[in-house]
Amino acid sequence: MKSRQKIEIEYKKKTKKLLSLNKAYFEKDKPKASDLEFDNLKQELIELSNKHPFLKKIYDINNLVGYKPSTKFEKVKHSKAMLSLSNAFDKKDMIDFKKKIGNFLNLKAEIELSSEPKIDGISATLRYQNGELIYGLSRGDGVYGENITENLITIKDIPKKIPEAPEILEVRGEVYIGKKDFEKIRDKFANPRNAAGGSLRQKNSNETAKIPLKFFAYGIGEINPKTFINQTDLLQKLKVWGFPVNPHCKLVSKIEEIEENHSKMENLRSAFDYDVDGLVYKVNNFNFQERLGSTSNSPRWAIAYKFSSVKASSKIRNIVIQVGRTGAITPVAKIDPVTVGGVVVSNATLHNEDEISRKDIRIGDFITIQRAGDVIPQVLSVDKSKRTKDSKKYIFPKKCLCGSETKKEISMSTRKKDAVRRCLKGYDCDFIAKEKLKHIVSKDAFDIEGLGKKVIDSFWELKFIRSPADIFGLDYKKIEKLDGWGKLSVKNLQNAIVKSKNIVLDRFIYSIGIRHIGQENAKILGNYFKKSEKFSELFNLKKRKDILKNLEDLDGIGDTQVKSIEDFFSNKKNSQIIQTLMLVLNIKNFQKINRTGKLSNKNIMFTGGFERMSRSEAKALAEENGAKILGSVSKKLDYLVIGNSKPTKKKIEKAKELKINLMTEESWYNLLNR
Repeated sequence: MKSRQKIEIEYKKKTKKLLSLNKAYFEKDKPKASDLEFDNLKQELIELSNKHPFLKKIYDINNLVGYKPSTKFEKVKHSKAMLSLSNAFDKKDMIDFKKKIGNFLNLKAEIELSSEPKIDGISATLRYQNGELIYGLSRGDGVYGENITENLITIKDIPKKIPEAPEILEVRGEVYIGKKDFEKIRDKFANPRNAAGGSLRQKNSNETAKIPLKFFAYGIGEINPKTFINQTDLLQKLKVWGFPVNPHCKLVSKIEEIEENHSKMENLRSAFDYDVDGLVYKVNNFNFQERLGSTSNSPRWAIAYKFSSVKASSKIRNIVIQVGRTGAITPVAKIDPVTVGGVVVSNATLHNEDEISRKDIRIGDFITIQRAGDVIPQVLSVDKSKRTKDSKKYIFPKKCLCGSETKKEISMSTRKKDAVRRCLKGYDCDFIAKEKLKHIVSKDAFDIEGLGKKVIDSFWELKFIRSPADIFGLDYKKIEKLDGWGKLSVKNLQNAIVKSKNIVLDRFIYSIGIRHIGQENAKILGNYFKKSEKFSELFNLKKRKDILKNLEDLDGIGDTQVKSIEDFFSNKKNSQIIQTLMLVLNIKNFQKINRTGKLSNKNIMFTGGFERMSRSEAKALAEENGAKILGSVSKKLDYLVIGNSKPTKKKIEKAKELKINLMTEESWYNLLNR
C-alpha cells in the first residue's frame, strides 16, 4: 500500500506537468501532447484526489479551468463562474460520487441523474436579453472569458433571437467540429478540438465562418426569472428555443443503470460524428443542485465519467533517476519509442523503489504501459515470459545525483517509512535548486512568460540564475547575445519579470515551495497572515513558535503542514534565500472575498452528525453567512455546534472549560433562520 508521502510526491509531479500542458494547449495553441494524453493526465490526478482527499490541500486540480483570456479580445466577467468538472474513472468513483451527494443532502433515496455525452470541444456561454443575443464568451479562466461574439454568431446552430425567452438567459454549450468536416481541413489543424479553439480565436470572423463549426447546448448560467425545475425540462426547452441538444441524453439513478449506460455509450462513441471522451452526470433536480452548490473549482452536483485509457507495449532499455524540487528521487524507464494514443513516447515512470521491487521491473523487460495520468506513461505490468535468463534485478541507487545520501522519511500521518527516497540537501543540491526555480516561475506561482523549464535549464548552465532573487537581477544584455534571443524576446522577458514582482501574499507562499503547502493551503495561510510583514515573523525563532501553535487551529492545516513550515524556516539557507527574494518584491496583502451575513466574523466548529443536513452542508451554509470554520477548539472559537449523532466528547469538554457557546443542532437552525 502506498504511503501518504509517496502519493503526495506523485501528485505534485504530475500536477506540475499538467499545468505545463494546459498552458501550451490553451494559451499558446501549441499542444505538447494529444487530447487523450492531457485528459488522461488530469483523470489520474483527479482520481488520486478523489481517493485521497488530503491531496486537495496541496493543489485542487479542479482549479485548472481553461486559460487566461487573450489580450486580442475584450475580457468579460462571467455572471456565474464556468467551473471545471470533477472526474470519475470507474464504478467505484461513481459510487463515491453518489454517496457524497446523498451524504451532503442527507438523503438515503436514489437521486436521479441526467447523463449526456461529454463533447471534446470548446465551452462557450451565450447571453440573451429579452430574447436578443447580446454577447458570447469563451470559458477563459472560468471567471473571465473572451468576448468572441462575432465569431460565435457565424455558427448556424446558435440562434440570434429566441421567442418568449426569459428577460435574462445565459445558454452554455460546447462548440465543436464534426469528424467528417474536420477531414476537409485537417491540414490546417492538429485535431478537431484545436480546429474549434483556433477558429473561435480568430480576429477576423470571416475566417471563422469558413470553418464548419457546430454547437450543442447543455445548460444555463444566469436566468431571470427562473422557470425550470430540473435538467430534463431545461433541455426540452432549449430544443424549443432552437438550440441543438445531444440526442443521447438519458435519466439514470441506480449504479447499475449508470454502468450500463456508460458501457453502451463507450461502444457507440466511434460511430459519433464528434469526439466524445466520456459522459457528464448531473443531479437532475435544480433545487438539489442549488443546495449542493460548488467548491471553489467545481460543482458538487456534476461529474465527468471518463472512458477507458489507451495502452501499448514496449521494451525497457535503461532506468534513470530524476530529482524533484522536494528532493524526491523518481525512477524513469527509457523505453523503445512506441505510439500511445497518437503520441510517440520514449519514457515511462516507475514511481519509486518499492514499485520497481513489487513489480520486479528490470532493464530489458517487455512492459505494458498506459497513458492514464502522465505525459510520461505509467508501467502497468511486466511480461516475464519474454525475460532473458541473464536478466538482473535493478539496484536502486542510495545516493542523489548530487552525491549526497538519500533517506526514506517517516510519514507524520501514517507513522511509517515512506516509499520514496529523498535528498534532504534542499538548495544545497543543484538538482533540487533548479527544480525549485522551475516551480517559482510556473503558471500558478510567479507566472513569468518566457521563463520556462528549458530557459531555466539554459540560464542555470550559464550560471545566470542560482537562486530566486537572481531572476530579478538578470543581465539582459548577456541574454540578448545568446542564440535564439533577440531584442524583442528579451524585452518581453524583462517586462514579464518586472510585472511578476507584484504578487499577492498567498501566491507568494505557494511559490516558495514549502513542502505539503499547495494552493489551497497557501490561501489559508494567506488569510491568516494577511500581510507580508506578519509572514516575515516566521524568520524569527521566538515568534515562529507562537505562529505555529496558532496555525494548528486552522481548518485545513494539519500536523504535516505545520511540521513542513517549521522545517522550512528552521533551515538557515531557506530563510536567507526567501528573505533576499522578498526584498525585491512588492508582496500585496491577501484579499479574501468577504461574505457578509448573520455569522459575519464568527468562528464556528462542528462536531457529530446532523439529522436535517450533512455536516458538509452545514459548513457550507456557515461560510455563506460569513463564518470562519475552525479545525480545533480554542479561545478563538465563538460557537461549537453539536450534532445529535456521535459528537466528540473531548471537544465538548474543552469548549466548556474555555466557556465557549455550545449550540445544539436545533439552535443552529434557529440561528440561521431568525
